[in-house]
Amino acid sequence: MKFPIALQLYSVRDDMEKDFYGTLEKVKELGYDGVEFAGLFGEAPEKIKAKLAELEMEPISAHVPYYDMLENPESVLKDYKEIGCKYVVVPYLTEECRPGTDGFKDTVKGIRKIGEVAKNLGLQLLYHNHDFEFIKIDGEYALDILYSEIPSEYLQTEIDTCWVNVGGENPAKYIEKYTGKSPVVHLKDFVGGKDGGALYKLIGIDEEETAEKTEKSFEFRPVGYGVQDFKAILESAEKAGASWVVVEQDDPSMGKTPIECAEMSINFLKEINA
Repeated sequence: MKFPIALQLYSVRDDMEKDFYGTLEKVKELGYDGVEFAGLFGEAPEKIKAKLAELEMEPISAHVPYYDMLENPESVLKDYKEIGCKYVVVPYLTEECRPGTDGFKDTVKGIRKIGEVAKNLGLQLLYHNHDFEFIKIDGEYALDILYSEIPSEYLQTEIDTCWVNVGGENPAKYIEKYTGKSPVVHLKDFVGGKDGGALYKLIGIDEEETAEKTEKSFEFRPVGYGVQDFKAILESAEKAGASWVVVEQDDPSMGKTPIECAEMSINFLKEINA
């Protein structure tokens, strides 16, 4: 087991906005093999491609807002194709199109449409889950319904191991459930749980302010510094046929900067990913 490791650049988004190419250099210095984009910050795809080639880093994938892809999929996706990404990802669903709403059926249709365009461009569409897909519709998780209704040639998984855990399932076992359909796995650590505060406020989604933090408060952590069993997760990712693992930390913690958190994560993974 020796996975190449990428960093989801959302983890260092403020650094990327201030110094796009300097931050890519720092990520390379930390030892990451690739990156997953979360916006291009106005930079030209050809320039990004050239910089990554210079750094010998792979542009694995990109998180692209659902509505952006739905509105004009070819125009939006071609930039990531030009950079050299293999995958594009639906990163998040806003409330009106989530499972449990009247909009979810249209969401499934929309994701399939995007997946078909992606395939025609030589890209594979993935879906990045949170915990809200772990509500049951007629006895089945909404996330499983999504994957069952869209053929795997148009949609595969990017299982976020933190949110699977928060959703009440074992991340390692859930990865294996999608063996052959899990090319990229998100490694994310945390402490606390659903009763520990406003989970989505930490990822920029407005929620009510909660009371002061307690030992049950939800907090993202560098990989290896929370509750997750990453040895089991990596073993399952290998069994499922994953090609890449991606570190993501939505919000820094432990008094560290985003770059310091990214360094802590990869140093931990270097010890167990051997």
